Amino acid sequence: MAKIAKRIQKMNDGISQDQLFTIDEAVKELKARSAVKFDETVEVSMNLGVDPRHADQMVRGVVSLPHGTGKTLRVAVFARGPKAEEATAAGADVVGAEDLMERIQGGDMPFERVIATPDMMAVVGRLGKVLGPKGLMPNPKLGTVTMDVKAAVEAAKAGQVEYRVEKAGIIHGGVGKVSFEEAAIAENVKTFVNAVIKAKPSGAKGTYVKRVALSSTMGPGLKIDVSTLEA
Repeated sequence: MAKIAKRIQKMNDGISQDQLFTIDEAVKELKARSAVKFDETVEVSMNLGVDPRHADQMVRGVVSLPHGTGKTLRVAVFARGPKAEEATAAGADVVGAEDLMERIQGGDMPFERVIATPDMMAVVGRLGKVLGPKGLMPNPKLGTVTMDVKAAVEAAKAGQVEYRVEKAGIIHGGVGKVSFEEAAIAENVKTFVNAVIKAKPSGAKGTYVKRVALSSTMGPGLKIDVSTLEA
């Protein structure tokens, strides 16, 4: 534990709580300070001036990161017949109908994304209490209720990230790995941040983006200068 504590302290050395960075500067710092033996995940955190308890202040969407996330997303698809075959061919990890529903009801959920064809929503709807709290319920606005299951599966596998604001007005998102090139991480971060900015809901009042921070799994949280973000 002492070695871990010293390593973490070294990662934070020289950074004050009030210090602000551009995205490019923050990415450079995170890569330079990484001192662990595994490939850390880079995460962006955004504090928004919204109250998601109100429908007109909910912020939710999907964004395709140009350089992927560095993680292979496991995808489940509810479909029958030719569409089930299409999903399997596209690389879906789990495909099924009532049988898949029963697996999920039994607690077997080896996936991080759920896609469904519209005709399967009567079956999927019975899983609302299981999938809903985990943010896995298919939604046509997110492109996860669709007849084009091939495109949906391929997008998920290629680095598409879902984001959803939490009760406290915070959005988190994994945007790559420390092993990525600096330019690739920075482009992913900017793509994610810009997507959230563009998703500003009609009910948001006052300052929309209050704070943004960039961090790695074991590294420091670096505050981003909000004034440097693109509108």
